[in-house]
Amino acid sequence: MIDLQRRIVLMTKLGEYLSSNDENLIEAIDNAHRANGWFIPEFVQLSIHNIAQYFLKEELLNNWIAQYPRIAAEQVQPKKVGIVMAGNIPLVGFHDFLCAFISGHHLKVKLSSKDTVLWKHIFSKLQEWETSFEQSVEVSEMLKGCDAYIATGSNNSARYFEFYFQKYPHIIRKNRSSVAILDGTESAADLEHLSDDVCQYFGLGCRNVTQLYVPKEYAFEALLAAFNKYLSHIDHNKFKNNYDYQLALYLLNQQYYMSNGHLLLVEADTVYAPISVVHYQQYEDKEQLIATLADRDEVQCISMREPVEKNAKLLRFGANQQPSLTDYADGVDTMRFLADL
Repeated sequence: MIDLQRRIVLMTKLGEYLSSNDENLIEAIDNAHRANGWFIPEFVQLSIHNIAQYFLKEELLNNWIAQYPRIAAEQVQPKKVGIVMAGNIPLVGFHDFLCAFISGHHLKVKLSSKDTVLWKHIFSKLQEWETSFEQSVEVSEMLKGCDAYIATGSNNSARYFEFYFQKYPHIIRKNRSSVAILDGTESAADLEHLSDDVCQYFGLGCRNVTQLYVPKEYAFEALLAAFNKYLSHIDHNKFKNNYDYQLALYLLNQQYYMSNGHLLLVEADTVYAPISVVHYQQYEDKEQLIATLADRDEVQCISMREPVEKNAKLLRFGANQQPSLTDYADGVDTMRFLADL
């Protein structure tokens, strides 16, 4: 069993490695792209950078662990924790892995078929640096025999997870997406940051903004221009196929839309939007809107120019893909769950 201090050192070393230009890491990034066309090097590097920057710093890890006395004192009885990883964006399940590993449990991990290359590379490096790592983490297609489960997937797969894991302590995450609230006073820089929240990872993450709330008579021209930062998306074959398909539907149905050439803005009252589409809706009372959205389970993040309330969902434009160690998905404290097993 790897003691807590060695686990911290190991994660800090991983952060340094992910921040390097090591040729093995670069090769893994290229291989991940070949295995999954959505994982372009730019976005794999973005995910890796954010993990290294916001998770894997020694001071950050120590401050985080200190909030959980049983983990800090190594009083947690090691259990076998099964983790079902999602694969919509690169290394999307890293925080779950980190929580379970740091808390001292044994991990049994089912990787997504969409994201195996990066994980296997990371696990091989950790095994290289710490020979007993394989005693703590096992990759498996079957997750039988675990004491607790953390599973992330679609609403359909969540029903499956809830049925099979009902007898065990579990965290099950369903479909989520994110929204943004604009008031018309945003600067060009604000809108550019919002374009990051919308377009990074091709909009495939639960922290990506897929619905905009705008005041009546809002002028969209500056916003559409800001989205031009990601015009190159249209050169991506998978993305373009989605864009062309959605555009054809709107044309056939004579439905009003706006576009800058790679994104379609469509008025609709749902946070879930197809790839290449962003929904928008008008609002009248901003404070009431914030309160309503904060209570909606399917909303992961609420992006704004200047968040004024203390709510974990409220974030400034451009910060959606930079969660901290204490930004727990769906507001469920994973470390508390693991500490209490």
